[in-house]
Amino acid sequence: MVPIKLVWLEGADRSVAVPSYETVGAAGADVRVNFPPEQRDGFWLASGSRVLVPTGLCVEIPTGFEVQVRPRSGLALKYGITLLNSPGTIDSDYRGPLGLIVMNAGEDPFHIAHGARMAQLVVAPVVRGQFFVSQHLSETDRGRNGFGSTGVS
Repeated sequence: MVPIKLVWLEGADRSVAVPSYETVGAAGADVRVNFPPEQRDGFWLASGSRVLVPTGLCVEIPTGFEVQVRPRSGLALKYGITLLNSPGTIDSDYRGPLGLIVMNAGEDPFHIAHGARMAQLVVAPVVRGQFFVSQHLSETDRGRNGFGSTGVS
């Protein structure tokens, strides 16, 4: 287990659960919406719209790790609710508010309720690359063939 520190933002509803794993085998911890007091009735997100949804939390992630922010599959399938910039990355040196960029790709308006499980947080190790310019790249069977080059099925 990797320790992830959480700090409540001022005005956050501390009765809303902190991120938690809902099953023993879950890779992602569900994170909940935590609206400020004046918006506790929630928010209707129109079809095709996006909004930054607050969680009421700031995080401290140990160096060498990141937290990936991912959509919840049930919301995506049932309602077309997804996260833009997915998976989003929270870097270990970020200390600001944790927000979720929620988009309604569905056909109907969607109600974002205070306290609702809206996304998943996946803790992952970070491996950093060393980038450098070279004169040549190694050859492969695929070569420069890109999008769709490996076929349909």
